[in-house]
Amino acid sequence: MAYQKIFTAMADPTRRIVLEKLKGKPRTVADIANDMPVSRPAVSQHLKVLQEAGLVNVEAIGTRRFYSLRREGIEKLRKYLDGFWEDVVASYAAKVFKRKNADGGTE
Repeated sequence: MAYQKIFTAMADPTRRIVLEKLKGKPRTVADIANDMPVSRPAVSQHLKVLQEAGLVNVEAIGTRRFYSLRREGIEKLRKYLDGFWEDVVASYAAKVFKRKNADGGTE
């Protein structure tokens, strides 16, 4: 159940904001912390949780560390959620089929 760490990491609203800020391009902690109501050290801690959940990559370039979204981590979450969608669609199709057969197939 690899998605459990992802859900735990994404449960925090500040971490969701951090992820939103990483959608466009890799950023440094300073870039991410800009105009956020938390300190740079707090953003660093949030990034650590996101990295441990497999949602964020970090790359050192010179003295700076750039954080970016880890597509594979997002894909795990997407696959998990797609499973729910597939179940909903299958359930809906079964109800439509059942109703159609109950009505004599006239719909």
